[in-house]
Amino acid sequence: MTSGQTGGQPLKSRPQDRERTLTIAQVAERTGLSHDTLRYYEKAGLIERVGRSTGNQRRYQTADLAWLEFLLRLRETGMSIADMQRFAALRAAGNITVADRLAMLREHRAELADRIRALRRNASALDDKIDHYEELLLDEHEHEHGHEHEQPGSDDELT
Repeated sequence: MTSGQTGGQPLKSRPQDRERTLTIAQVAERTGLSHDTLRYYEKAGLIERVGRSTGNQRRYQTADLAWLEFLLRLRETGMSIADMQRFAALRAAGNITVADRLAMLREHRAELADRIRALRRNASALDDKIDHYEELLLDEHEHEHGHEHEQPGSDDELT
């Protein structure tokens, strides 16, 4: 799995997380994000300032993990960092921005649905081409047993 991907699976949480904070290494392990990416997300305003230990080490709360999981879903579904930043700023502003956040998510969901439809059309075109080449191989096999060969380049009829 590449950095940042959750593969659609929830982040690994443990019951004891409710009682203690997590280090950046623990959060990196659970999210698949690198330490640098976690620091960038904080610096870019995607996550609110993370609490610090007495040794000035980042200490994440369970709520931070839930928010990171949502950010990863936004990223995996193609939301730009700029739009993620805008959404995070709206979230930080509180309940007064719920309507704006809802509008953003509806727009993103509509764009995602359009991309899914386009991907399905492209997958169908690939399936057609695969079927065509499989038929050519079957025809070639039959031709090897006494039938004529097709002319070179004749497989381009479906492109």
